[in-house]
Amino acid sequence: MAKDWSPQSWREKPIVQVPDYDDADLLARVEGELAEFPPLVFAGEARKLKQHLAEVANGNAFLLQGGDCAEAFAEHSADNIRDFFRVFLQMAVVLTYAAASPVVKVGRIAGQFAKPRSSPVEAQGDIELPSYRGDIINAIEFDEKARIPNPKRQLQAYRQAAATLNLLRAFAQGGYANLEHVHQWTLGFLKDTPASERYQELADRISESLEFMRACGVNPDTDASLRTTDFFTSHEALLLGYEQALTRVDSISGDWYATSGHMVWIGDRTRQPDGAHIEYCSGIKNPLGLKCGPSLEPDGLMQLIELLNPENEAGRLTLICRFGADNVEKHLPGLIQAVKREGHKVVWSCDPMHGNTVKASSGYKTRPFDLIMSEVRNFMDVHRAEGTHAGGIHVEMTGKNVTECTGGVRSISDADLHDRYHTHCDPRLNADQALELAFLIAEGLKKERAIRGPAKPVIAAE
Repeated sequence: MAKDWSPQSWREKPIVQVPDYDDADLLARVEGELAEFPPLVFAGEARKLKQHLAEVANGNAFLLQGGDCAEAFAEHSADNIRDFFRVFLQMAVVLTYAAASPVVKVGRIAGQFAKPRSSPVEAQGDIELPSYRGDIINAIEFDEKARIPNPKRQLQAYRQAAATLNLLRAFAQGGYANLEHVHQWTLGFLKDTPASERYQELADRISESLEFMRACGVNPDTDASLRTTDFFTSHEALLLGYEQALTRVDSISGDWYATSGHMVWIGDRTRQPDGAHIEYCSGIKNPLGLKCGPSLEPDGLMQLIELLNPENEAGRLTLICRFGADNVEKHLPGLIQAVKREGHKVVWSCDPMHGNTVKASSGYKTRPFDLIMSEVRNFMDVHRAEGTHAGGIHVEMTGKNVTECTGGVRSISDADLHDRYHTHCDPRLNADQALELAFLIAEGLKKERAIRGPAKPVIAAE
């Protein structure tokens, strides 16, 4: 961290993707109020996540990161959070069983309220209004008043994040994640699908193993790791005034942490080396993500790594690659080779969503599932060829039975998209597609395990 860094030093840097608030005084009052609120997460939790991610960087674990494209105030309910968590646990079990190593669970949740946009305005017919930038900034309705950025929405975002975190902690630590419940995590609408049938077979094997372990005296009552799980939260650090208000000094280490989430990432549109978002993230000690798109050259990546992880700390930086299925083999090898040459310790993660967005003939924005699967395969193949660890997956997904991405075992077509197209921004995988993707990744992890041998994780105690 530069000596002149402070939580507000980003305000002296060029910034993009920010809302134009009409009332600066109201904005300042809201940010001041947020600065007095309790932290949403704690520095010790963020350090623990960094320790887990260090194991991913060393090839001994896998990162599963996923959740909503943009959290919506109107869809905040216990049922939606529970159903997302259930699918997430299913994916994690599939991946853990395949890799025979830990899966680090990080949700895009409890803070993913702001979205970058390709255009500052949206037009419908002859009417042009400011673009929707996420519920923390304005409303999705195409209405002049609704699209005015409102600072007070940050207070609602904070309260929703706090309530979501409270429920997630209860699920993760209160017994819902108990492996003896592995059969109960399946959602009702997934019954009899091919992915669900494969999952039930896997769950049967896990239950048999647990019965054996119980006979040997090891069970969830005696071993907390069988009945609880670590679950962390993440979001894009886009609205820096909100992030600054929730940036606090850790009383133990004296370091600054963003307490809005355990991990934050920098988007492909906001990674300018001299920009405000890089400046802010360079000074906090949380684990960071960096989106890497087709325009990022190896030299540019080296510069950003030096700015964000100058001490070359394993677990500090996750490179989230989003190229598009046809561009992985063109762009990824050069980045991997540059990172290896300089000896940087990073987590390599694949975002197969953002580079594969198309407009369907029906007019809906969608993502073909076969392209998503293809990008994941290509990502894993390139890492296998380079001798590096394909360490993670970063997906936009939901536990709801939506029809937003075409394809999958249920063969969602363009004509089906209108049935249950509920996203506030980008199309998400439904539960069936997310589970199908987990099985694909599991196959790749089995191949890597055969080449590299079994993982030997040694996660340091907090």
